[in-house]
Amino acid sequence: MKTDIHPKNYRPVIFHDNSSEEQFLIWSTIETTETGKLDGKEYPLYKVEVSSASHPFYTGEHKEMDIAGRADKFRKRVAKASEKKPVKKAVKKAVKKAAKETEETKEA
Repeated sequence: MKTDIHPKNYRPVIFHDNSSEEQFLIWSTIETTETGKLDGKEYPLYKVEVSSASHPFYTGEHKEMDIAGRADKFRKRVAKASEKKPVKKAVKKAVKKAAKETEETKEA
């Protein structure tokens, strides 16, 4: 078996689900600066937005979770992209027209 191939920072880490306040103690190599207590012992702490304790697939419950306005950001991006499309089409049309005019002048 090969030696020294495994990560050095493999240790128990608390994963804290922000939406359901559940905590899981899992072995991980994830980097974190926070610490938390679980069962009277202190471990590195990593916060997550969704876990099996809060995800609708596992819980069977539908929850609206708009963390940090992600849905609004997405809608703004879509609106902005749809505004740009007509401009792009107009530019492409102008480029084609200019290319056609250039070809016509070369032929003449």
